[in-house]
Amino acid sequence: MNDENRLKGTTTVGLTCKDGVVFATETRATMGNLVAHKVADKIFKIDDHIGTTIAGAVSDAQSLMKYIRAEVALFRLRNGKRINVEAAATLTSNILHSSRGYPFYVQTLLGGVDDKGPALYSLDPTGGVIKDLVISTGSGSPVAYGVLEDRYSKDLYVEEGIDVAIRAIKSAMERDTYSGNSILVATITEEGFKRLSEEEVNQKIKEL
Repeated sequence: MNDENRLKGTTTVGLTCKDGVVFATETRATMGNLVAHKVADKIFKIDDHIGTTIAGAVSDAQSLMKYIRAEVALFRLRNGKRINVEAAATLTSNILHSSRGYPFYVQTLLGGVDDKGPALYSLDPTGGVIKDLVISTGSGSPVAYGVLEDRYSKDLYVEEGIDVAIRAIKSAMERDTYSGNSILVATITEEGFKRLSEEEVNQKIKEL
């Protein structure tokens, strides 16, 4: 978060598992070398079957999430069914690309579960979209990727993926000054979007 009220740094992680998607982030927001906020929420529920994480400008992230939620809700109303994950990623890409003259300064992970199974996408500020099995963004991502490359497997189930994601975020928090304070975790499965409680996350950390 810089002098223009932006998040600076951040570490976010997304994993595709056999039965769903796992998102994890830390909660520190910085303003230069000042820790401006210790409990910044960087995971967003878009629909029961889709979620996102953000790294970037706070105001831009909040506005973008409102746009995506509104468009996804409109799709459900107009079509009588939920949007699939790929279409939601394309929709988000179109929003970002159409605003490239005045871009949203955010790096977004969007993922969820639909009839085709779990899926995860990374989107840059100008609308570039890439599908992958495991993605990390933000200043702590090089450290997080070290853990992910070692421990991630496409054969993981969500419960196992939670442990890997927490390990990756925890490692980033120990090495990246712009990442820290606490960890947020959310999962998306056929049962829907679920955010782990602080107690559940702390118990997972103790068990690692």
